[in-house]
Amino acid sequence: MNDGSDAPGFQPSRIGQIAIGVEDLERATTFYRDVLGLRFLFAAPPGMAFFDCGGLRLLLGGPESGSPNPGSGVLYYFVDDIQSAVATLRSRGVTFEKDAAVIARLPDKEVWLAEFHDCEGNPAALMSEVPLS
Repeated sequence: MNDGSDAPGFQPSRIGQIAIGVEDLERATTFYRDVLGLRFLFAAPPGMAFFDCGGLRLLLGGPESGSPNPGSGVLYYFVDDIQSAVATLRSRGVTFEKDAAVIARLPDKEVWLAEFHDCEGNPAALMSEVPLS
């Protein structure tokens, strides 16, 4: 089995975000913020709330956000250059749901996302945060 150490030019730097599908976003936001005590970061349309958990971002998504079904999740892999990473993975046979695009504009950065499925059909995504200059 190949351990990936010989794969040139691309490797995710870390898991940067995990998404959890929720049925009631308001109820879930209250729970994660007020009960678990996670730091609320921001909300984004349609129907998403983001929290920080020790540097790992947690996305709660209601049905309108297209998030996974309640109880399932998505791994988001941080990459430095999302366009290059998408091109590399496409050359390796990965099919993306849609082209890399900005999903949120924050005061200091843009959050880019490119979604795909692994070989078992599990949802995953590449994510890049581009500082605004």
